[in-house]
Order: sequence, then C-alpha cells, then structure tokens
Amino acid sequence: MIDRMRPTRRLQGGIIILPSAFTMANLFFGFYAIVAANRGDFAWAGWFIVWAGVMDLFDGRIARFTRTGSAFGGELDSLVDAISFGVAPAFIMYTLYFSDGYSWVLPLGYVMAVVLRLARFNIEQGGEAKRNFHGLPSPTPGMILATFYPFSQTAFFETYLAAMPWPRIMGILLIVLGALMLSHIPYGLVPKLSFKTPKGVLVSLWLFGNLIAAIMVPAYYFFPMLLGYTAWGLFGSVIHGLLERLPDRDPLEDTLDDGAVEVRPVDYGDLAPEEFRRPMTPIHPDDAESET
Repeated sequence: MIDRMRPTRRLQGGIIILPSAFTMANLFFGFYAIVAANRGDFAWAGWFIVWAGVMDLFDGRIARFTRTGSAFGGELDSLVDAISFGVAPAFIMYTLYFSDGYSWVLPLGYVMAVVLRLARFNIEQGGEAKRNFHGLPSPTPGMILATFYPFSQTAFFETYLAAMPWPRIMGILLIVLGALMLSHIPYGLVPKLSFKTPKGVLVSLWLFGNLIAAIMVPAYYFFPMLLGYTAWGLFGSVIHGLLERLPDRDPLEDTLDDGAVEVRPVDYGDLAPEEFRRPMTPIHPDDAESET
C-alpha cells in the first residue's frame, strides 16, 4: 500500500513545482530585459518583458488548474512582477528619456506605484483576482512602456508620430499609469475560451484574432492594444459612474406622475376644542334605527 502511494506523492510534488518554474521564467525574462536595455538593444528588451507577461499569465492558470496555489506562490509571483513589470520597464524608460538631471524621479515614482499596487493586491484580493482587478494590473503598464520602442520603429510611427514630443508624453504616461494602478477602477480579466454559448464562441474567436495579430505584427499590435485596454477601463468606469448618478426623474419637474394627487395626513388634534378631543362612543346599528 505504501509503495503505491509513493508515485502519487512524487507526481504531486512535481505539479507543485510547475507554477513556480513559470514564475522563475518570468524573472529570467524580466532580468534579461534589463541586461538588453543596458546593452542598448531596446527592441529585444521590450519583447523579453512581453514574454515575462506570458509566463505570468500561465503560472497563475496552471496553479489554479492543478489546485496547487499557495501563499508562497502568491508572494513569489508579486516579488517577480515587481522586477519584470516595475524595475525593468522603468529602466528602459530611464535609459531612453530620463537619464538627465532629476528626471529619473519619474521612473522611480512608477516603480513605487507598482510595488504599492502589488502589495495592495495581495491584501485585498489574496493574490488572485476574482471578477475584476482593482486598479490597472501591473503587467499591462509594464508591457505598454516596454513595447513603445518596437512600436516607435514602425513605418507608421516614423511617418505620422515621430515629430511629437515623446519624452514629455512618456513622462506624463508614467504618472498616469502609476495613478491607474493605485486606483480602484475595475479592469476585466482575460476571458476564458468557451464554445458552449454563442457569446463564448464570439469571445473565443476574438481571442484567436488577437493571438494571430500578436504573432503576425507584434510591433503594431501590443502598444496600441494595451493602451486601448487601459483607456477602455478608465472611460468605462467614468461612464458607469455618470449613469449611476443620473436621477430617476427630472428634479425640476413639479407635477406628479400620471396626474396623481398627493395626499398628506393632517392632524388637528392640538387645535380642536377640548370637547371634540374626547373619543366618541360608536353607535350600534340597532340604536341608530330606533332613534329614527
């Protein structure tokens, strides 16, 4: 009986190690993105952070699928995310635009926002988002900053966008992304594949379309798509908040609906003479007839 249980325990131990292996792969890509940026290879630095995001997506799903999630795995994932989506993208931005004077404070502020966002995520959502992310998830801004350089090397960017003041724009973007991470704006999770319902089929086709675009034209896909996801959550939250504040009816309208008459009970007890305040004895029907 004991010999039969040994393979199961070994298999379970191997399954537990699997999510952590993806987390370590996330760390590898994040750290090597810093190495590539230090060598001046900003394009590969951006793609390494994208691969770190892919590893981050898989480690959580594998942990949930194998039911091997743990507090240790959640804390390890947050520590690695702070490097891959905090320090590495900030170092790319520092090397490209913010290495002069005190402008390095902007990348530092972004890293601080990432660390605070991850700490809050572990406390509020237990290291796993249930229905929505509270605030922009850290992999999204990390990949936005990382994939800007590959997008800036496209023909479209050089033709239509190259003349814009990008150092100033990226400085503002660092501040906005940090604020969105620390906000409570709900951001949706990555939807799951499903072919059981028409809606699930449409969502699955949409996911496959995004996957094909990411593989075929990654330089054109990641930066605009991730910016669109960020803006969609922000504008959706603003519109939803405005709709919740709308009154059910016009507050300036004095008339009642459907011509109804408002009835208000009036108590004249304190104004009536004392003899009318005494309770009256009800008259029995037989007595009333006899009096007539």
